[in-house]
Amino acid sequence: MEEKQKTTGEKRREALLYQQKNGYDCLSPADESAMRAYSEDYKKFLDSSMTEREAVDTAISLAEARGFKPLVRGMELRPGDKVYRSNRGKAVMLAVVGSQPLDQGAKIGAAHIDSPRLDLKPSPLYEDAELAFLKTHYYGGIRKYQWVTIPLELHGVVALKDGSVVKVAIGSAAGDPLFTIDDLLPHLGAEQSKKPLSEAIPGENLNILVGSRPFQDDEGDQRVKLAIMDILNQKYGIVEEDFISAELSVVPAFHASDIGFDRSLIGAYGHDDRVCAYAALAALLDLEETPARTAVCMLADKEEIGSEGVTGMQSAAFDTFMSDLCDAQKVSLKACYEKSFCLSTDVTAAYDPNFPEVYEKRNSARINYGIGFCKYTGARGKSGSSDASAEVVAMVRRIMDDAGVIWQMAELGKVDAGGGGTVACYMANRDIDTLDAGVPVLSMHAPFETVSKLDCYMTYKGIKAVYLSK
Repeated sequence: MEEKQKTTGEKRREALLYQQKNGYDCLSPADESAMRAYSEDYKKFLDSSMTEREAVDTAISLAEARGFKPLVRGMELRPGDKVYRSNRGKAVMLAVVGSQPLDQGAKIGAAHIDSPRLDLKPSPLYEDAELAFLKTHYYGGIRKYQWVTIPLELHGVVALKDGSVVKVAIGSAAGDPLFTIDDLLPHLGAEQSKKPLSEAIPGENLNILVGSRPFQDDEGDQRVKLAIMDILNQKYGIVEEDFISAELSVVPAFHASDIGFDRSLIGAYGHDDRVCAYAALAALLDLEETPARTAVCMLADKEEIGSEGVTGMQSAAFDTFMSDLCDAQKVSLKACYEKSFCLSTDVTAAYDPNFPEVYEKRNSARINYGIGFCKYTGARGKSGSSDASAEVVAMVRRIMDDAGVIWQMAELGKVDAGGGGTVACYMANRDIDTLDAGVPVLSMHAPFETVSKLDCYMTYKGIKAVYLSK
């Protein structure tokens, strides 16, 4: 049968107009197979990384299995060497040394491994009406009403005065108890229901129910509190005062699961931003060849509260790591930075047809359309954005197309509807060309977020292409 000839209009339309396609309409069989395997590995990473500390432990374990060694200041480095450095157990930096010297720059994938959660207060345990609770202070931008009446776990560390550190993880192992936060029954909730969502559940009401059975053989007050403290003492060897030097976080007891009849989506806690963190990490670990330029993966803490502190992206810890790499080659750090490129890999908002009023459909990320690039983030008039140059965006377009990566450009909602920030501006402030990129997410910052397997895999493939680019 003779093939129909295209009209002039059809040819010009194909040549001139930008027409996006659903990723599944152009996914190769090889990529589909790799996507499935990648998704299973990602779910395992999520389930073992409920906090930033656990994410660091998991990342180091995976890296060491691939031959990565701790970076020691002054050590000799050769092309192909694989090194890492943990920053206080809450952030981690990894590198594969390239064949070109660092004065030619590095290719960096930066993400964050902290997620919104509830942190215990320094004096959290109390009893009221013969029920025991833990007081919390929420961390990051949560919608408080989403955290009540769901199953919760407790993860973190307790640092003792003798210098030892006790790890705590309750709820993730089979047979562990879970915790929850109470809410009003509808029969008595008429006044609460009249309040705006942001006010219906005050922050001071996010108290974790942890027990109700009083301590036996005691006639004093607060017998339930005593019983809970006795359990913790027997299991972890801690006393109530040790809460003062503890970092204990309450996280949802929702582990990674396939979503949908077609299993095309993944639902879990912590996609923001461990979905991009894992992509940046896995892409580095999977480099089969020595990259031309040194490939660096930066997994930072504290992004959800402004990237502050010694483990955040604003810390000098990253500069120290890069400086130690440069010193090994007698290269200036400034010379390295000015020729480097960074993908600031953080999630973006996926268009949700249930809430079309806050999205600008032509410029929103779509589920199954691949890794989402954002020229700028920020709020209102691009406040808080690094706003990548046109030349940088063009370079990334070329890298993605050459590597067969499915990608899209996006903004985070309508102008003036809100906004958000990433670590991009802190990398750009170092004189590093930077572009935001990441996985589109439904229900971002909720206890249970949803992403597309295709978008997850294409983010990994895209970061890997950047690491290998010249």
